[in-house]
Amino acid sequence: MPSPVSADRPAAQPPGRGSVEALITQARRLRGDVDAVRRDTRNDGSDPEERWQRALYDLALHQLEDLDAHLAQLRDGPDDAPAEPAGAPAARPVPDAGPGGSLLSRVGSADWNLLTDEATWSGELYQILGLDSASPALTLDELPSVVFEDDRPGLTAMVTDCLVDGKPIDGEFRVVRPDGSVRAVHMMGEPVLGADGGTASMWAVLRDVSELRRCRRTVRETRDSLQHHRRQEQTEHRIAAELQEAVLPPWRGSLRLPHQGPRTLDLSARRLTAATTAALGGDWYDVLELSDGETLLSVGDLTGHGVAVASGMAMLLGAVRGMAVAGTRPGELLGMLNQLLDATVEPALGSAVCCRYRPETHTLVWAQAGHPAPLLYRDGTGRMLKAPDGVLLGATSGAVYGQAVETLRPGDLLLLYTDGLVPGHSPTAAVDRLLDLAPRFGATRTAQDCVRTVAEEFGGAGREDDACVLVARVTA
Repeated sequence: MPSPVSADRPAAQPPGRGSVEALITQARRLRGDVDAVRRDTRNDGSDPEERWQRALYDLALHQLEDLDAHLAQLRDGPDDAPAEPAGAPAARPVPDAGPGGSLLSRVGSADWNLLTDEATWSGELYQILGLDSASPALTLDELPSVVFEDDRPGLTAMVTDCLVDGKPIDGEFRVVRPDGSVRAVHMMGEPVLGADGGTASMWAVLRDVSELRRCRRTVRETRDSLQHHRRQEQTEHRIAAELQEAVLPPWRGSLRLPHQGPRTLDLSARRLTAATTAALGGDWYDVLELSDGETLLSVGDLTGHGVAVASGMAMLLGAVRGMAVAGTRPGELLGMLNQLLDATVEPALGSAVCCRYRPETHTLVWAQAGHPAPLLYRDGTGRMLKAPDGVLLGATSGAVYGQAVETLRPGDLLLLYTDGLVPGHSPTAAVDRLLDLAPRFGATRTAQDCVRTVAEEFGGAGREDDACVLVARVTA
């Protein structure tokens, strides 16, 4: 490619071969490091953030490959293909890079002599434009014929500014090759002034940047997809939270039911939210005073996260309340809940504990569906109640749920919880940790104090899932 010269400016001297070789070595080492990190990046296509990261790695690799090729051409000259040194990271193939797939086929040069109206092109430029190298090079007037129609005015303006006002060319346009494919080309050039100060010719370097633009477009699209995914998650989280707040009892401390007679239960509950920003789960707790004087106590968990699960939780909780008000006993109630889940369009699994407490006899009748059994604390020690038979809700059609009866005493404390309460532990280890709280529960005065103790013990930053805890202390 001719060097641009003017009457008062000498041609720039090329850098030394040794310094360029050192830059090539550094560029190839960096390319190898980036490619190694890229290969180690997990990307199964399901995570928008991982897709965005992978696209950025691809873009960086393409840019480093271009840098490697340009430095090699600077070292070897425009007519020699650079040789890969032993041990150098192999360049990844570039789609439609021209015959042989060489990266150098993506960079070409041209010189247009305005005095003779002659054009001189490098062989690489023919490859970029998809033209036969035996055909005459296109003049500046003919060049727009291969340019995408919408981009012709921009190219004409760049060339005019260069020839008339002496402005350097630095812009992009799309070319349509004879096979119909469209390539993005970046053009950089300058006017060459004659001895009289007039423009004698124009030189330019044209680079096929289609792959870079494709990578950048992929980065932009994956970034937009990631942002949309995050906004969608935030919206779903907000809707799920609002739905939970709407259906769960709005307790802030101890719950006072509208008892007609003396207060027989001291009640308190809390939802412990996950420390992460993950979508909310389907955990619930509920207490309901029934018309026959009994009190309904229930906790449960619907598998999954998000708005659909929160909606399903609200449906189950409404069904529990409705059947309890109708007088349905705990075992039968869970059987009907199982039928309800089995009949829903979206398959779902859930677990639950349902209890009815009769204060006159201090009798607790309860049933469970694949859920941790309640814990009973008495006289400074705790134990897990022996669970009746019961499978997960939605696991099988026609399941039958047994019932158990427990006689409570004044001062007893009953703890119901969902299985996300003690994260990272087996069910047995979780029960042991909860039972270890017996002395601390014995030192408290109210059910609210007990719930606060549980929250202090298990509501820390390591929580990965939502959980609910319900405490009932027998007062009379």
